[in-house]
Amino acid sequence: MGTRYGASLAALCLLLFLSPLVFSVSNDGLVRVGIKKRKLDQTNQVFGGIDSNGVHSARKYRLGGNVGDSDTDIIALKNYLDAQYFGEISIGSPPQKFTVIFDTGSSNLWVPSAKCHFSLACYLHPKYKSSHSSTYKKNGTSAAIHYGTGSISGYFSNDNVKVGDLVVKDQDFIEATREPGITFLAAKFDGILGLGFQEISVGKAVPVWYNMVNQGLVKQSVFSFWFNRNAEEEEGGELVFGGVDPKHFKGEHTYVPVTHKGYWQFDMGDVLVGGETTGFCSGGCSAIADSGTSLLAGPTTIITQINHAIGASGVVSQECKSVVSEYGKTILDLLESKAAPQQICSQINLCSRDGGRDVSMIIESVVDKHNEASNGVHDEMCRVCEMAVVWMQNQIRRNETADRIFDYMNKLCDRLPSPMGESAVNCNSLASMPNVSFTVGNKTFELTPQQYVLKVGEAPVTQCISGFTALDVPPPRGPLWILGDVFMGRYHTVFDSEKMRVGFAEAA
Repeated sequence: MGTRYGASLAALCLLLFLSPLVFSVSNDGLVRVGIKKRKLDQTNQVFGGIDSNGVHSARKYRLGGNVGDSDTDIIALKNYLDAQYFGEISIGSPPQKFTVIFDTGSSNLWVPSAKCHFSLACYLHPKYKSSHSSTYKKNGTSAAIHYGTGSISGYFSNDNVKVGDLVVKDQDFIEATREPGITFLAAKFDGILGLGFQEISVGKAVPVWYNMVNQGLVKQSVFSFWFNRNAEEEEGGELVFGGVDPKHFKGEHTYVPVTHKGYWQFDMGDVLVGGETTGFCSGGCSAIADSGTSLLAGPTTIITQINHAIGASGVVSQECKSVVSEYGKTILDLLESKAAPQQICSQINLCSRDGGRDVSMIIESVVDKHNEASNGVHDEMCRVCEMAVVWMQNQIRRNETADRIFDYMNKLCDRLPSPMGESAVNCNSLASMPNVSFTVGNKTFELTPQQYVLKVGEAPVTQCISGFTALDVPPPRGPLWILGDVFMGRYHTVFDSEKMRVGFAEAA
């Protein structure tokens, strides 16, 4: 089941791309990038987004060194099979065309190099030829970017980059000379154009967006995304540089300040399922608005609760049920005796830690069990115990009986995400599923089942996939939510680099 749904999810994630691209500059000074849709083909469905170790390559945001390292150590780890929206740019004089992902979750521009000789992927995509460009300037500094599904490496070069009718001069970008693995073989894009902050740019290269602003090519330091999620319409959406198009949204935007430069990160409040709090982010969480992620990713603890509430089926975790069976009563007794929640798992010898951090902040990634930073502490039983404490706390607040708490816990164990990271739902059950809401800027942003369930394929073999996937980010960055295209499709999103804020409004 996991492999089948994984392949379907990868196919879904390649649903939309720009072909051909429509660029325009109107009298209002906005630069528009049109998005069109592309139907699936069987080739798209054979790749399930798994790395060479068989680990699901869902978006993993983590630090490049110790958790206390500065932003200079942050590396964007991405599964670009999850990206849906593509655009055409050109590099050099005369222009050499490339299809790229416009991605707010990374900051570098890279395309395949003519000097890429030993990676099959390079032979399936256009390659940049510096010798053919009169505006090329040599740099030569080596560069590498690591992803959940592989990596690319090469060196920096400098040339003019054209986006629509805008020509960005003297832009540093990476010529990729190695693209190992199958990820880029399957990709419908040639490269990536990052729209994140320079703080996460490999080599500290100035991002294309920065140079657009610095060279006076746009009237405002603002760009915005509108994704058309109506599958019946050909138009896929629009990326606007230099401001916002009022036709793309209703009402007013709710703006929140960027709290940590790197990704477009901001503070997010509670998460509600069917109008009831999940109890995890009531004290606050962080979130990232990311055009390069199709799904909506969040901490395993809450994703499991959500998938349970919507009837999504994951892989049964024997470790989870073992913890509930062997230690559930002890955990419950300790919670009822007002023991410090963050110390319970170490008290019963399932975790070797000093209990100095809040339990909601220390859940190890379900897809990153072998992270060297764990040093053997965050093993599976410890991770499950920490989730169990959070789940039990939530049930105790509701004055549930012990029997009902344990029954609920075992059901949540059944809903733990599969190793592929995705969960399936019954396509005929959408009407009975609850709405899921996110609190941003003291406003509630609601998603209906029709908006958070993604349909793959056509009748009679249509599959329905939960739009929620697990992603655990350790402190100090976590807990972290990635509001990808599932969220941005419902809410028009504005990225304002002048006022350092992100805005959301109902999409028109």
